[in-house]
Amino acid sequence: MKQKIVVILILLAILVAACTTATPTEEAAPVEEGAPAEEMEEISFEGYEAPAPAFNPVPLAAGAQASCAAVAFDGSKPAKIAYMPPATEFNYYQAIGAGIADLAAELGVETFMLAPQSGSDIEGQMGMIQDVLTQGVDAIILSTHDEGAAAPLVRQAIDAGIAVIIVNNDIPNFPTPVNGVVGYSQRKGTYKEGMYAIGKFGGEAKVGVLEGLPGWHSTERIGGYLDAFADFPGMEVVASLPTEWNVETGNTAMMDLLQANPEIEVVITANDYISIGAARAAEALGREDVVIFGNDGDTTGLEDIAAGRWHATVNTTPYLMGQVALHVTMDCLNKVYPGGWTETPTVIVDATNVNDYLCKPENLYPEPSQEYPCVSE
Repeated sequence: MKQKIVVILILLAILVAACTTATPTEEAAPVEEGAPAEEMEEISFEGYEAPAPAFNPVPLAAGAQASCAAVAFDGSKPAKIAYMPPATEFNYYQAIGAGIADLAAELGVETFMLAPQSGSDIEGQMGMIQDVLTQGVDAIILSTHDEGAAAPLVRQAIDAGIAVIIVNNDIPNFPTPVNGVVGYSQRKGTYKEGMYAIGKFGGEAKVGVLEGLPGWHSTERIGGYLDAFADFPGMEVVASLPTEWNVETGNTAMMDLLQANPEIEVVITANDYISIGAARAAEALGREDVVIFGNDGDTTGLEDIAAGRWHATVNTTPYLMGQVALHVTMDCLNKVYPGGWTETPTVIVDATNVNDYLCKPENLYPEPSQEYPCVSE
């Protein structure tokens, strides 16, 4: 009887999480004094329809919105847009870029991607942003692992009339006002996956955590899992280690985690690359019994799940996110985007539904290594 009650409570919690209206969290860095921003009460979100498959935008935190009406683009020539992810080492950001590039070709827009090789090279990314500010771009689609370091350069761009759209994020209050934010709800996505893990283990498991680099992304993603576990004290977090978001450090951290804490049954990670490395470490240690949960929807990660190397991920459909980001950027340049956060969807993917994503290579980058049947069609 007790077990049935626990299962019912878990299912109710998942339903509540899935139906919750998208609302940006209020925990964020302060906005700079005197920044070129508008109070959101003066902006109407009625009449604007977000590009599919995104949800219509919701306001950023008060004072965090830079106006698209102030951008310098006048439409007299094709727009020139820089896509600036934190690194080229991650196929995930290449997938966002592929979505941007494919749509740009359809729209006759000039886009280019510029990023350092390593996601830990914050200084390198800042130098590239400085360079782009001198290249006559009309807009920057930006993702960064260090919002604080990027903020002064973002402020310069906004002051120069360059539109700045933050992608792969849900931050309601970037450290300086921006024109818009496009991305999935990181905390809500991993909360759903945390509830999924709770259901799989009946609310009791020893948990290890593999974080990303310190910053908004890692805090929100790991925070979603921990929010879910908070109501289930049997989900005990034994240890938590940092990584640099990549396969190599995920592998090393997982080795350390399992050797120091062999009782761990579940490992939650901040992205799929960490999970890929963690799964390799678990296999090397003969610990394929450890259940690993990731976050992204990277092609390699999806193929790993299909092969049974690890268990599940929050699929954030990065290729489609890139297309939404470019649509929003063009709407801003054309002065029709009201601003705010445009949320893109997420879905929990495991062995039961992973083929339905792998069977559609047109929505993935890179394409899967083999053909997969669509099991639900």
